[in-house]
Amino acid sequence: MQKLRYIIITILGLTLVSCGPYSFTGLTETPDTFQVNFFQNNADLVEPGLEIDFRNALQDLIQNQSSAQLVNTGGEVIYEGEITEYRIAPMTATAQNTAAQNRLTIGVNVRYINTKDEEKDFEQRFSFFFDYPANDQLIGSLKDEAHEVIFERLTQDIINASLADW
Repeated sequence: MQKLRYIIITILGLTLVSCGPYSFTGLTETPDTFQVNFFQNNADLVEPGLEIDFRNALQDLIQNQSSAQLVNTGGEVIYEGEITEYRIAPMTATAQNTAAQNRLTIGVNVRYINTKDEEKDFEQRFSFFFDYPANDQLIGSLKDEAHEVIFERLTQDIINASLADW
């Protein structure tokens, strides 16, 4: 019985060591510092304050999923770009040829700069959407929910593209 316990502990130990470091967030690279520059809102339909809310959401996610420190200048990695799309479009129709559902789509163009390894730099467009009933107006808590859902997906996609090997 003593040998069996020793064998199990040895196998478990080797398995954990052989897997290498693992992060529950999926991040494979954690910079010491990061900065998120202003994202200019260049969408045709401009939602006031959207650029600030997006920037805050990106900063919060990076801080929550890594040990990197937010800095205003001189970050090891830098995120910047533009909000390029804020669009509401009908998605499904009823028998009376009216919209049954609308879709809000937000798109951002992101430039990621890694000052330690230029090969990891990229510029990429990210977008996501939120569907809601056509009878509802996109105001108040519905708009807040839509932005939260979209920002959660956009920021996670940006983090995965920049700091994870996905």
